[in-house]
Amino acid sequence: MTIVAQPMEPEGALADAPTAERPCRRGVPGLRETGVIGHLAALVVVVAILVAIGGRRVAPHDPTQIDLDNRFVGTTPGHLLGFDSQGRDIFSRLLTGAAPSVLGPFMVVVLAIAVGTALAIVSAWRGGRTDSTINAALDVIFAFPGILLAILVAAIFGPSLTTAALALAVAYTPYIARVVRSAAARERALPYIASLEVQGHSAWRICTRHLVPNVLPLIVAQATIVFGYAMVDLAAISFIGLGVQPPDTDWGLMVAGGQSGVLQGYPTEALAAGICIVVVVVAFNLLGERLSARDEESLR
Repeated sequence: MTIVAQPMEPEGALADAPTAERPCRRGVPGLRETGVIGHLAALVVVVAILVAIGGRRVAPHDPTQIDLDNRFVGTTPGHLLGFDSQGRDIFSRLLTGAAPSVLGPFMVVVLAIAVGTALAIVSAWRGGRTDSTINAALDVIFAFPGILLAILVAAIFGPSLTTAALALAVAYTPYIARVVRSAAARERALPYIASLEVQGHSAWRICTRHLVPNVLPLIVAQATIVFGYAMVDLAAISFIGLGVQPPDTDWGLMVAGGQSGVLQGYPTEALAAGICIVVVVVAFNLLGERLSARDEESLR
């Protein structure tokens, strides 16, 4: 009788193989598959974050120093973009205003992602009456547009970047929760979840070590998209005077302050701040769309 030798499995192969007990995790989406556009968008995002963190430190002039003799003066040596309606250096104000313009939306995204993801996981895991109750509460929040909710909050607590960001975080939470819940419900129905429950693992352990990591790529993609919308909304809130308050500034407030310059044929302040908003928002949206597309392909 001829004995055929079976090939030996390499050491660790069985441990690394995907099983019903421990499926392969997709992990956080990377930039390698996002293409040239995704790389350029990521570069713009990184530059915006660096400017937001260190813009005030590298600003060449005091952004609050008023010099009425230089109002609406164009580019001069040492003043790259000239002066605004009160003789303040526009470039310095642009760098200083990057912090609230970028960090404000970041606050909105962090809060909305944290609350929305928690509600989505609980809703998908428990189902039944818990799912219905959470969805009903989210439907109520859906009825209030984000800017309208921010205006109501500002009327009660006073205008500031913090109150506007908190209001927008509440308004964006249903969007995050709906998308994440749909993905979490699909993940909840997979066989490995039932296998882990049979083995006696707690719901907390399964959700934190398996369910959330497997929907994390979608969460990251949604965060980048929501960031762009939050930046536009916060800029609009500052534009109407309910966000950042003078003498501080952000790009939305600079667009509002530059209206007088536009009427007098000097649109530099409004134009520069508007371009910064558009470029950063487009970069975040493009990056989010590329990451979402990559995640959808990985799920097929």
